[in-house]
Amino acid sequence: MTIALDKRPGGCVDTILAMVAADGTAASPHARALTQPSATLRDIADAVHALCVIHGAFPGIVDQAGASGIDPAARDWLDRAAAAMSAERALLVRLTAAAGPLPSTPGQAASQAAILAQRNALEMLARSDRLGCATGTAIAFVLDWAAVRGVLDSCARRMALPTGDDFTQPAAAALALLRATRASAPVERAMAFGAQQMLAQHRGLWQLLKARATARSDL
Repeated sequence: MTIALDKRPGGCVDTILAMVAADGTAASPHARALTQPSATLRDIADAVHALCVIHGAFPGIVDQAGASGIDPAARDWLDRAAAAMSAERALLVRLTAAAGPLPSTPGQAASQAAILAQRNALEMLARSDRLGCATGTAIAFVLDWAAVRGVLDSCARRMALPTGDDFTQPAAAALALLRATRASAPVERAMAFGAQQMLAQHRGLWQLLKARATARSDL
């Protein structure tokens, strides 16, 4: 069974887009707070460090999804998306270096373990051999990264650094692939599952970063 492409919208597209809107980075109060002038540099540094731990190493989610043996119809998009995310990793590394050391926070060991667990969970989703899961994971990740990039660009401006290359095209290509995908019900469910679980990890990350910011402010 393969994932086919069609010009008709439908399938799981509405489900995944609704998930991204409701559970993604754009819906996170803490992510939005980091884009405001009132955000503290230590909160910014904490977020950049955490994102670098999860997404700053190769291979990333898109690379792993591309190596999982998916349908050739999505292969071209995954190759292009992987190239775009390579530049995003370079941006993350630059921002992390400029942000300085990780801010001292109560419960650091537990937080680090939670962040590593999130990274491992995302790797498992991207390497899934369940047809559609890795694809759904990668699509939702790239769509959500557009909001993450908004946070990173705000952080870069606060640190007087150049922002990254425009991420509009990679996000638009992910949306186009999602809208063009037509698959069997089991594959659509797998795509939605991958997207849901990926977004759950990002949601958990922003919640963890908010809790860490609150713990630091209480010191």
